[in-house]
Amino acid sequence: MSAATGTLAQLRSHPRGVKLLLVNQFTINLGFYMLMPYLAAHLSGTLGLAGWLVGLVLGVRNFSQQGMFLIGGTLADRLGHKPMIVTGCALRTVAFAALGLVDSVPALIAASAATGLAGALFNPAVRAYLAADAGERRVEAFALFNVFYQAGILLGPLVGMLLTGVDFTVTCLVAAGLFAVLSAVQIKALPARPGAAPEPGGRAEGGVLRQWRSILAHRSFLLFALAMTGSYVLTFQVYLALPLEVRRLGGEGQGATAAVALLFAVSGLSTILGQSRVTAWCRARWEPGTAVAAGLGVMGVAFVPLLVATALPVPAAGAARWALAVLPPLLAALLLAVGTMIAYPFEMDIVVRLSGDRWVATHYGLYQTVCGLGITLGNLLTGAALDAARSAGAPALPWAALCLLGLGSCLAVRALHRAGHLAPVHPVTV
Repeated sequence: MSAATGTLAQLRSHPRGVKLLLVNQFTINLGFYMLMPYLAAHLSGTLGLAGWLVGLVLGVRNFSQQGMFLIGGTLADRLGHKPMIVTGCALRTVAFAALGLVDSVPALIAASAATGLAGALFNPAVRAYLAADAGERRVEAFALFNVFYQAGILLGPLVGMLLTGVDFTVTCLVAAGLFAVLSAVQIKALPARPGAAPEPGGRAEGGVLRQWRSILAHRSFLLFALAMTGSYVLTFQVYLALPLEVRRLGGEGQGATAAVALLFAVSGLSTILGQSRVTAWCRARWEPGTAVAAGLGVMGVAFVPLLVATALPVPAAGAARWALAVLPPLLAALLLAVGTMIAYPFEMDIVVRLSGDRWVATHYGLYQTVCGLGITLGNLLTGAALDAARSAGAPALPWAALCLLGLGSCLAVRALHRAGHLAPVHPVTV
C-alpha cells in the first residue's frame, strides 16, 4: 500500500468531525501561507513602509496570537469548540481581506492583530475537538493532522507566488475567500461539541482564575511544556538559520532562492509521504514519552551535518561551493522533519493525558503560549549566535548550540518520562 493510499484509508476510517477538521487545517494553512510570506514585501515595497513599521505590523500578529492562546482555549472549553473554530475563521476572513485593501498604518496593525487573534481562537479548539472526537485513536489522528498541516504549508506559498504575481490584493482576497468558505462549511457540517464537562453536580467548574491557577499549579504539565520549547526552536530554523546558511555560502541570486524553496519542499513532502508509517512504527515499539524524546534527539542530530561542514574548506566557486551551501541544510531539514514526525503525534497525546481530559483546549492554549514564547527567545538567541559566529569567525557556534539544545530537550523529556511525570492524569475536581 502506498503512503497516499494508506493516508486516505486512515482518513476515511475516522468520524466526520475528524475528517472535516483535517481538511479544514489543510485549507487554513493553504490560505495563511499563500499570503504571509509575501506580506513583508507588500508592506515595504508597494506601500513603502519603513522597516521598523513592517516589523511592527508583523510582530503584532505574532504577539496577539501567542498572547491570546490561553484566552482562546478557555473560551473553547467554556463556550464549545465549534463556536471558537467558526469565530476564528470568520475573523480571519475579515482580517485577510483588510490586509489587501487598506493602506493606513493603524488599519494594517488592526488587521494584523485580528489575524493573530483568529489563530488564537481556533487553534486550541481544533486540537481539543480532534483529540475528543478521535478518542483512543488520537495519536493516529494527530499524525494525519500533521500530514494535512504540512501539505498546506507546502502548497500555500506556491499558490501565493502565482497570485501575488498578479497583485497582492488578489492573494489577500482569495485567502479571505477560503476562510469564508471554511466558516460556512463548519457552521453547516461540523458537529457541535461542547467544551469541558461540568462537575458531577451539574455546575461549571469554578471561575476562570480558579481554572488557570489549577493548570498553572500542574507541575508536570508545565515542565513538559518548557522541555518541548526546544523542539519548536529547532524546527523553526527551517525558516531562519538554514536559509541564512544557504545564502551565506550560495549568495543572494535565484539559485539561492530555489535552494531555500527546496528546503521547504523536502520538509513538507517527507512528512506527507512518511508520517503515518513513522507513527505506526513508533507506536508499536515505544511509549509516548520515549517517542517524544527520540524525536527530539533526531532534531538535535539534524544540525550535525552543518557542524561537520564548518570543518571543511569553503571552495571559491562552482559546483563544490553550491554542494556545501545546499546539501548540509537539506539533510538538516529532512532530519528535522523526521524528528517532528516521530514526536508530534505523541506530544499532542501527552498534553491530553496530562490534562486528565479536563479543560483540554485551555491546556493546549497555555502549552502553545509557553512554546511560542520559547520560539521568540530561542530565535533571538539563535540570531545572536549567528551574528557572533560571523564576527568571531566561528561558524560552528550556532550549530553546536542547536545540537546541544536538541540533546538537552531530549534528556529533559526522557527524565520526565522515567520519573512518571508524563503518565495519564485522572480527572480531579478543583
